[in-house]
Amino acid sequence: MSFDLETGALTPALFDLSSECQGQAPIDSTAVVSVAPPVTARPRTTYANVVLPGDFPDPTITKVGDTYWASATSAEWGPVFPLFKSTNLVDWELVSHVFMDKPEWAETSFWAPEISHENGKTYICYTARKKGGPLCVAIASADDPAGPYVDHGPLVGQRRGSIDGFPLRDENGVLYLVWKEDGNAYGKPTPIWAQRMNEQRTKLIGKKHELFRNDAPWEGNLVEGSAFVEHGGYFYMFYAGNGCCGSGCTYATGVARSRSLLGPWEKCPQNPILKKNKTWSCPGHGTVAEYDGRWFLLHHAYHASSHEFVGRQGILSEFTWNEEGWPEFEGNSPQAAPLHNVGLLNLTDHFSSNQLAGTWQWPIGKRPVVGVGDGQLLLSACPEQLGSMVAQRTYAATYKATTSLNAAALPTGTFAGLTAVGDPHNALALMAGNGKLQLWYVKQGKTQCLTEVSLELPRNLGLRVETWGGQRYRFSYSTNGVTWQPMPMDTFAVNGTYLPPWDRGIRVGLLAQGPEDVTVAFDSFTIRNQR
Repeated sequence: MSFDLETGALTPALFDLSSECQGQAPIDSTAVVSVAPPVTARPRTTYANVVLPGDFPDPTITKVGDTYWASATSAEWGPVFPLFKSTNLVDWELVSHVFMDKPEWAETSFWAPEISHENGKTYICYTARKKGGPLCVAIASADDPAGPYVDHGPLVGQRRGSIDGFPLRDENGVLYLVWKEDGNAYGKPTPIWAQRMNEQRTKLIGKKHELFRNDAPWEGNLVEGSAFVEHGGYFYMFYAGNGCCGSGCTYATGVARSRSLLGPWEKCPQNPILKKNKTWSCPGHGTVAEYDGRWFLLHHAYHASSHEFVGRQGILSEFTWNEEGWPEFEGNSPQAAPLHNVGLLNLTDHFSSNQLAGTWQWPIGKRPVVGVGDGQLLLSACPEQLGSMVAQRTYAATYKATTSLNAAALPTGTFAGLTAVGDPHNALALMAGNGKLQLWYVKQGKTQCLTEVSLELPRNLGLRVETWGGQRYRFSYSTNGVTWQPMPMDTFAVNGTYLPPWDRGIRVGLLAQGPEDVTVAFDSFTIRNQR
């Protein structure tokens, strides 16, 4: 896949959803599109592929007319909840976001959006943490799937937290909300609840009913991520169990069914029906979609080559219905197809547009002041922590990222540069300022300068980070755009295994730290991926 930084489009590298599908070469802000030869083999019975490459956990999907719409967890990065559209489940275009800034009532943990459409309105049911309070399930609505969205605030926020909301109608057409009580955070079970919701979808009414909880060994300390589909007279609930995230994750997918929404629910005897293999780890938390009579689960998983350093990527896994009426995935795991050519995910932004490309992100609640035009990104500085930041997702664990900036114009007390960042408290950054280049090591909010070089900062200063396996980082600089000098270190590279948070992949970004009235000019940004 490839993002077009100008249009937000994703172009596929490998798929076989239909015999007419084709792969495309990468698109960036300067490239000409070329089309690879068509896939001539007949479609496989089962299918899996990365369709949302990069850090897109908990993906959700719905169909509006002839168009599919998808979103995913954005966690602690803004804008909140990306919105993609597609006509074939494979070619996805980034259209907009649900919120550019976080809603007034919420502060963190923007997880698990669930998109649905009914009677001309589109709804986003999502999780966020209330300011000074628990995790809540909230809802927003729009007259167009692309937005703008109006937030209606929390629907439920139990003392132990409420997450992973899914709205649906029961067998009598009555509207309900299903969600998970986050008991695992307190060493308690995790019941899945259902409760009636008013037709405006702004309030829960009546009593809540427990559907089931984690009681099977494979489910570990939780069940979560409920997603429903009706088939053959049953409600089917696809759900995830066990540990979701990080290097020691144990996530897998199960399914249960019932003739009635409120039960009794029967768990599939073959659970988990979707589990890890040598290529994909911890598959789970997805939503069902049907395309041309074929059934798919859009869910997340870690790829073996990059795991937590890239994050949980959005993939499609095809399933069929067996004679007993249960969904089945071939081999009970995602199809172990070769990973797409990561070179197709290369990014180039020369800032030739008149606005910031939609793939750029920033720490939630810290939206920077940014201007784009005339081939420059103008980033206003901030004196707090690392400063102002815009960042891009990474798509491979081995890559090279570069930028150039006008370092000669930096006033005393202002630093600017290139960073590999897990969050604002954990980062590695090559920063120019005060007549020096400094390599900052930021861990748990504490900053240490590992090494520095004194030099006359030029108008076009090139900065580069090379990363191997997501773990080793080497920083270099160029004063002429041709030759590169590594930052002097006692070791070849810096260990960056501490960077990824428990639930997110690493980003690469641009920083400006200093007084708020200072603006830093960046001329370009690139990421070149390797296997």
